[in-house]
Amino acid sequence: MRGRLALVLILAALLGAAPAAAHHSFSAIFDAAKPVTLTGTVTRIEWMNPHTWIYLDVKNGAGKVEAWAFEMGSPNRLMRYGWNQNSLPTGATVTIAGSQARDGSLKAAVDTVTLADGKRLFGAQDTSN
Repeated sequence: MRGRLALVLILAALLGAAPAAAHHSFSAIFDAAKPVTLTGTVTRIEWMNPHTWIYLDVKNGAGKVEAWAFEMGSPNRLMRYGWNQNSLPTGATVTIAGSQARDGSLKAAVDTVTLADGKRLFGAQDTSN
C-alpha cells in the first residue's frame, strides 16, 4: 500500500512539473532594450495557455517576407484587456510594438497591437520577471 502511495505522489509531482516548465520569465527570453515595431499581415493566432501567439508575415528592408512570432499574455488576461477571439482575424494588417528575443530570432513579446482602424490593444505580457 505504501509503495502505491509513493508511486502516486511521484507521478503527481512529475505531472505538476510539466506545466511549470512551459512558462518562463520575460527577461530570460526577451530583451526590453531591443524594441521592435513591425507592420505585417496576420497569418494565424493561437489562443492557448500560458501564452497567446500572433504570427505575422512582415516585409523586411529588402522586400523579403519574414515570418515573425509574437508572444502575448494568457487568453484570460487578454480578455480582461478587451481582446476576444475575433479581435484579430487572419489576413488583417496590424502594427505590433514590443521587445525582440534575446537570441535575435524573429520572435518578440508584444507591448501593443495597433489595428488598421487605429485601435490599440495591450499585449498583456507580464514583464515583471
